[in-house]
Amino acid sequence: MPRGNFRAFDTDEALDRALKVFWERGYEGSSITELTKAIGISRPSLYAAYGNKEELFQKVLDRYEVGPMMFRTHAIQEQTARAVAQRLLQGTIENITNDGTPKGCLFVQAALSCGEESEEIRQELNSRRASTEKALSRRFEQAIVEGDLPSHTNADRLARYVTTVQHGLCVQATGGSTREELMEVVETAMMAWPK
Repeated sequence: MPRGNFRAFDTDEALDRALKVFWERGYEGSSITELTKAIGISRPSLYAAYGNKEELFQKVLDRYEVGPMMFRTHAIQEQTARAVAQRLLQGTIENITNDGTPKGCLFVQAALSCGEESEEIRQELNSRRASTEKALSRRFEQAIVEGDLPSHTNADRLARYVTTVQHGLCVQATGGSTREELMEVVETAMMAWPK
């Protein structure tokens, strides 16, 4: 039986391994050598399967969004705006302090460590973070219409506030803050919820 271009590795598992490398080291801190070693394939096989490093990173970001970051989708579907914010922030804490994953958030970590030569990557990461803020703003606008939030609430400002707290949690987790310490931050942040 002809073998053709059969890949002797599981591409999903390989993406998960690449995800861990990028999550731990950021985009620029992850070398092709480290990626091929983590995935368990040669450099030519990596390029054949995923393209260049930037294309691999894009695929990893897509996988991150439908894997570890899926809690965002569930949070947006909560019944009240307050529950949306709480679930988003608590989901963030669970994600960034999980013993099985690196500390912090891949989106935040990679963007903070990008230099000028990776400007396109930084813009992509900013765009993905901004999409969460836009989705929150739309959800908060809906809550205003439904009477769940006061009519004077500025949905864009509230969404920016929640995502800023979210990103701050990510930075704090990278610096070693515990889950309990981060939950205290969320409790304090929710005291500013519109009334």
